[in-house]
Amino acid sequence: MTTAVIRTDQTQLTTVATLSEKAHAYALASKADNTKRAYSADWQHFVMWCDRQDPPLPSLPAAPSTVANYLVDLIDPADPVEAPRRSSTIARRLTTISQAHKHAGFDSPTTDKMVVSTWQGIKRTHGTHREGKAPALAADVRRMVETLTTGTKSSRDKALLLLGFAGAFRRSELVALDVADLLFVREGLEVTIKRSKTDQEGQGTIKAIAYAPDAAVCPVRAVLDWLNTSQRKTGALFVDVNKAGHIGSDRLSDKAIARLVKDRAEAAGLDPAKYAGHSLRSGHVTTAYDAGADEGSISSVTGHKSVTVLRQYDRRSRWAKNSSTRLWSS
Repeated sequence: MTTAVIRTDQTQLTTVATLSEKAHAYALASKADNTKRAYSADWQHFVMWCDRQDPPLPSLPAAPSTVANYLVDLIDPADPVEAPRRSSTIARRLTTISQAHKHAGFDSPTTDKMVVSTWQGIKRTHGTHREGKAPALAADVRRMVETLTTGTKSSRDKALLLLGFAGAFRRSELVALDVADLLFVREGLEVTIKRSKTDQEGQGTIKAIAYAPDAAVCPVRAVLDWLNTSQRKTGALFVDVNKAGHIGSDRLSDKAIARLVKDRAEAAGLDPAKYAGHSLRSGHVTTAYDAGADEGSISSVTGHKSVTVLRQYDRRSRWAKNSSTRLWSS
């Protein structure tokens, strides 16, 4: 890391590395866990990129020309091994650089005309379209579940898929669930979410999961089966299970959920590249819109604060029904 020093008003010598660490810590303090990890990786990438230049460049404070060149290298890497970054990734890294400078008491180089012009040129040239993953609709989830056999791992995977879909859970919410967060009632299952992306202060919310008429795709029965199979009484709800069916104690990661969805999608004859962990949540919303559910009911489950974001799923699910291009429809 760069070892250049700056002198404060109190004539105390402070290394750029120390400032970088403090700025990084402040920038992350109010962020969600997943966001923290992304910002941490973003900042470290920028610092290492600056250190690799010849000669090395200061990362804090960074010159506007340094940031502009960094953006260019992200979209058109000089290293053939590196893949071009998406516009959404570059935008997040700009935010990270800006926040780090502000918290360290420096003017953000991201507002400089050179950086702004470079960023606008990248967006105009390469576009900002973000290819989203396909929603796992009710029929898709059923097909995924039907690929599961008997056994410990299948019991866990079935519970995870059906609960994730029925409650429109985020991956981070699913992996954070403990057995103590479950309350079985006459109508079904109440799941306490201690903290989520839209509830960073941890006030907590409760999701009500009803029994499904069809036992084969009932999330409540699936969770009960998993608890009976695993004999889990405390701790993490979803833990690792090896090929032999041995139940471990390590909480599943959000990446493990993404792999599970992809594996089940492939087993069901779907394109695994189009599915990820978020597909369960988006599939819930899309299916609910198709079924005619009102936005208030949907957002009460998903926790969406923005109707605009929620309606993205509405357009995705119903465009073919409402499009004026369906001129030959009967």
